[in-house]
Amino acid sequence: MNLRRKIKDYSNVPLTHNVVIEALSSYGRPNDKISEMIKGSELIALRRGLYLPGPELDLPLPNNFLIANHLRGPSYVSLESALSYWGLIPERVYEISSVTTKTSKTYETAIGRFSYQHLITPYYSFGIKSVRLTDMQTALVASPEKALCDKIILTSGVLLRSITQALDFLLEDMRLDEDLLRGFDIATIHSWIEDAPKKNSLQILVNTLERI
Repeated sequence: MNLRRKIKDYSNVPLTHNVVIEALSSYGRPNDKISEMIKGSELIALRRGLYLPGPELDLPLPNNFLIANHLRGPSYVSLESALSYWGLIPERVYEISSVTTKTSKTYETAIGRFSYQHLITPYYSFGIKSVRLTDMQTALVASPEKALCDKIILTSGVLLRSITQALDFLLEDMRLDEDLLRGFDIATIHSWIEDAPKKNSLQILVNTLERI
């Protein structure tokens, strides 16, 4: 049985337990075979019931943003990961940070760390973009505006009280690209405030962006 051949058409996304079981249908005890394949580096276990092709199968892995969407859903990539993706911060980000309607959780996997923070609805559902990563892969990612709002909301101790303080946070602490901030959709951010946590901080953000 050639598992590589059977799953290569599914390898643009993380492999569910059902997909792997179907590929191992010729085995009388497929779950035992899955355990054997994990030990033999043919499969990488992300969490219970979700896998990636291992090094021995020599198949391309899905993009980490897509993996993050599948690892804990519903969720979307946000915070520093999205800010880096949109070019707003200079640092390369190694942990994939996401937001979810479920409880906060962190996964330490063989391919890296994936963290999730909880946000309430309906605010959660605002500003999510469907981003085409490759011809075959699309992931849910916070817009630049939403990623910044999420960062302010979810960072303990960040309470914006003045434009001067907000400028220090945006340009000195976060090292955000000032030119890109000038292109933010301020009206859209303002429309989120009524349903958002840290309403006062987001209002100060809007006031500050109007001054940049």
